Amino acid sequence: MIEELEAFRQKAEGELAKAVTEEALLDIRTRYLGRKGLLTGLLRNIASVPPEEKPLFGKRCNEVKEALSARIDLLLAEQASAKRDAVLLRERIDATLPGRGVRYGRLHPVTQVREEICSIFAGLGFSVVEGPEVEQDYYNFEALNIPKDHPARDMQDTFYVEDNIVLRTHTSPVQVRIMEKTRPPVRILSPGRVYRRDSDISHTPMFHQIEGLLVDRGVTFGDLKGVLTVFLKQVFGEDTALRFRPSFFPFTEPSAEVDIRCVMCSGKGCRVCGQTGWLEILGSGMVDPEVFRNVGYDPEEFTGFAFGLGLERIAMLKYGISDIRLFFENDLRFLEQF
Repeated sequence: MIEELEAFRQKAEGELAKAVTEEALLDIRTRYLGRKGLLTGLLRNIASVPPEEKPLFGKRCNEVKEALSARIDLLLAEQASAKRDAVLLRERIDATLPGRGVRYGRLHPVTQVREEICSIFAGLGFSVVEGPEVEQDYYNFEALNIPKDHPARDMQDTFYVEDNIVLRTHTSPVQVRIMEKTRPPVRILSPGRVYRRDSDISHTPMFHQIEGLLVDRGVTFGDLKGVLTVFLKQVFGEDTALRFRPSFFPFTEPSAEVDIRCVMCSGKGCRVCGQTGWLEILGSGMVDPEVFRNVGYDPEEFTGFAFGLGLERIAMLKYGISDIRLFFENDLRFLEQF
């Protein structure tokens, strides 16, 4: 039996010498040293060993078991160490490489322009208000003196959600909602997203507007000119030349377009201004009495003015941007310039 035990040990060590994976080592431990392993089978035959050899046989069995178990533990530890070293090598950090800098975010140019405009009008006593982007037809059109058969509706290129629900085409509905709830004096600024079915280098289906409204007793067109002159000179510089041209808007009367001298050519005439030397910047006018009647104001007691402009257009002129689509492409090379 001693010879059989020695053959058992040599066979086990031979297999251990060839084992190269953790799975193989664990399999050898189970087959040789497990509860139903080969060594256990040898021990069951101890009854056939002569009495004088039993102590030596038992002792030798324990020595073989301990030696094989220690050998397997050592090989498993070497396997684990090799696997850990491979992971560390694969995921090593080269401390000599330069660090990666943190890229700081910036406000979008349209957001910068909006905040600048809101800050200017806050200094003039205006409060910023907001309203829903999905709007009732009544607030978007009818309350602003644009009935269903009015030709101005064709100019709006409206997105309809339902027959009487639209994506707002301007932020003027906010003014109506505020006037319904507030008695004069009213002095508000309403920035926000608006939607129209239009898309080219100067138009997008979604863009940003900001509109202002001032209502009180004795408000005149002169007040409108004064407020807009202060505003535009703060945005484009004190040397900016302005002009007011008669125009038409359903919700103001009289109405005026406001132009500034072209910031690209200083009034000499270029492609941007169509060789006129002037750039249209915003629309404005005195609030139509019919709009006052729709919100319960007495047009004989109160007067007021309103104005509206596109934030993208202001940003394009302020920063010399030729294509409005650049604002929506999320190109960091473009956005990091502002």
